[in-house]
Amino acid sequence: MSGSPGSGHDQQPDRFADDPAFAVHEGGKLSVTPTRSIDSIADLALTYTPGVARVSSAIAAEPELAHRFTWAPRVVAVVSDGTAVLGLGNIGPVASLPVMEGKACLFKEFGGLDAVPIVLSSTDVDTIVETVAAIAPSFGGINLEDISAPRCFEIEARLRERLSIPVMHDDQHGTAIVVLAALRNAAKVVGRELGDLRVVVAGAGAAGVACTKILLGAGIGDISVADSQGVLHAGREGLTPIKQWLVENTNRSGYAGTMIGALAGADVYLGLSGGSVPESAIASMAPNCIVFSLANPTPEVDPEMAARYAAVVATGRSDLANQINNVLAFPGIFRGAIDAGATAITEEMKLAAASAIAGVVGDEVRADYVVPSPMDDRVARAVADAVATCAREQGIAR
Repeated sequence: MSGSPGSGHDQQPDRFADDPAFAVHEGGKLSVTPTRSIDSIADLALTYTPGVARVSSAIAAEPELAHRFTWAPRVVAVVSDGTAVLGLGNIGPVASLPVMEGKACLFKEFGGLDAVPIVLSSTDVDTIVETVAAIAPSFGGINLEDISAPRCFEIEARLRERLSIPVMHDDQHGTAIVVLAALRNAAKVVGRELGDLRVVVAGAGAAGVACTKILLGAGIGDISVADSQGVLHAGREGLTPIKQWLVENTNRSGYAGTMIGALAGADVYLGLSGGSVPESAIASMAPNCIVFSLANPTPEVDPEMAARYAAVVATGRSDLANQINNVLAFPGIFRGAIDAGATAITEEMKLAAASAIAGVVGDEVRADYVVPSPMDDRVARAVADAVATCAREQGIAR
């Protein structure tokens, strides 16, 4: 006969007890803390009814008062459908929730902003757009997270068009901003101008597309982008609209071969796709080349091998120098946009953020220090100030 509940005879050992990662996530990582205590009937009457009715009535008459008398303008929604989570792929909304909670922790820790994780049990573009648009009055910004390409492009574009608050898909633009910041400083290390560099981007997903766009905006004119079938070029059939855009705006030589072939003589390799790159391909790059190999946990190019040929090596790993980490970008970007009352996050604001991140390194730049540490508390403030200033200069600040 089995033991009765609580007798200990049928209890199983807790397989998570000795894992510190599970200990950090036990019970979730977030809570809601009021800014006012309720210690009396008078407090209750002011915090809730009848006092709250006066505030709600005032907002109904003058909606802009919500910016002063609610938390919404200072809260970010972290929205995901769980289809492209970290290095895990399509794990679904419930499994993605710990990641979104973690993102909310980063918003608070580095940007001083409250954030609420929202995971959606739909992968339909129309449903996601309508759902986020419907809940938008509760928030001051929308951080789209871990939504797979190519749906992420349309979701972001449609929400930016419909909403008058900052909207950004961090997997695209956060990565792109930090890559540009690091590349600005890497170019200084090798004594080159951005416009002189020939770049090969491996990966035409969310991050690859956004990185290509921001690099073009920063003045790099010679970029080739490769997907699993080789370098995107005129004549390829069955391309998505975004890949067709890449064909029309990159690969000015019209090269139609493989990514490995494109690396011959290239100045920069930017890996955003996974897989592996052979040593011979890196050896074929130009002298004093730059290798950004950002797949996690295993970079596409072995960092030790890359260092034999490249003047500057960066990865996405926290245990190596030059970590390309989105946390350098998104907390400060949303902080600055929200502080300025910006109605959007523009391309100019992203470029300003990249310059601010690069500027934190300043004159200390060297081969193993082209981008600040994620723990550098100067970064978020510098980015926020640059983004807010840019928003005001563009005339999109409230």
